[in-house]
Amino acid sequence: MAGLAVVAAAGLILDDRVLVGAPIWFKPFKFAVSFAVYGLTLAWMLSRHAAPSRTGRWAAHTVVVAGTVEMAIITGQTIRGRRSHFNIETPLDQGLFITMGLTIAVLWVATLVIAVLLFRARLGDRAATWAIRLGLLLALAGLLLGGLMVLPTPEQQAAGALRTLVGAHSVGVPDGGPAMPLTGWNTTGGDLRIPHFLGMHALQGLPLFLYAIEALSGRCARLRDERIRLRLVLVAAGWTTALLALVTWQALRGQALIHPDGATLGAFAALTAATAAGTIAALRRPGGGTAPGAPSASPSAATPGEFPPPHTPGQELPA
Repeated sequence: MAGLAVVAAAGLILDDRVLVGAPIWFKPFKFAVSFAVYGLTLAWMLSRHAAPSRTGRWAAHTVVVAGTVEMAIITGQTIRGRRSHFNIETPLDQGLFITMGLTIAVLWVATLVIAVLLFRARLGDRAATWAIRLGLLLALAGLLLGGLMVLPTPEQQAAGALRTLVGAHSVGVPDGGPAMPLTGWNTTGGDLRIPHFLGMHALQGLPLFLYAIEALSGRCARLRDERIRLRLVLVAAGWTTALLALVTWQALRGQALIHPDGATLGAFAALTAATAAGTIAALRRPGGGTAPGAPSASPSAATPGEFPPPHTPGQELPA
């Protein structure tokens, strides 16, 4: 995928064709980068598992195969100058689009298998374990939300058998209108790619958030307490879940991300206040006599500044 991202980047420079209002190689580039990050993150998460299993290896290989098939179709349609998603204009286009839907379904199931395996394992201290587990759950939710894009729009339903497209990124406006730089998200209507993106990349967001907390623990001794780190991870996961629901609601109402109405702003303000209150509560010193700012005496506390390594077979885990 990293190699394909380089090829797609060259295509952005050398190929001046435009498809649905965007440079034709923009989609292969975005998808290649996304799959590269997704694969690396899943590989890192599986490496936390103390006892790699045959099931985990097969699930990982399935993700690789499904992602490769998906990208082969996207790249092939780009070379042909055709839309890869939602395109049912010809039997070939329709067959390729159906195949893409099947490969994403297979990828989702394989990711679910990996999530089940990691929910049954200790992946470090409690904060690290739950950052990985909740990131996986949010990624699965984000993948599912992508299914909203393949539903026929009202205009497509009215066209009936004459339609050449089924589904769309945008809500309330046609695909290909004015868009945000880099992301390509619609600026005049709703865009279902936003919740899809937010959910999927929580897979990296929560572990990175924990890394940031641990990096700050050198200056803030209170963050060395495993219980406080766990609380902050749970607050971050709650915030991400609520934000995912909010941007989904906003998109389904045909509202652009950068043009929120009063209801959206009110909901975001309530979410911000709740998150601030949760953060303050999470930073309170846990009971049990620990002096303010002192590191936890818990035997399961992680070494500040890094995810603890997974245990090896035969090694006794802390209680």
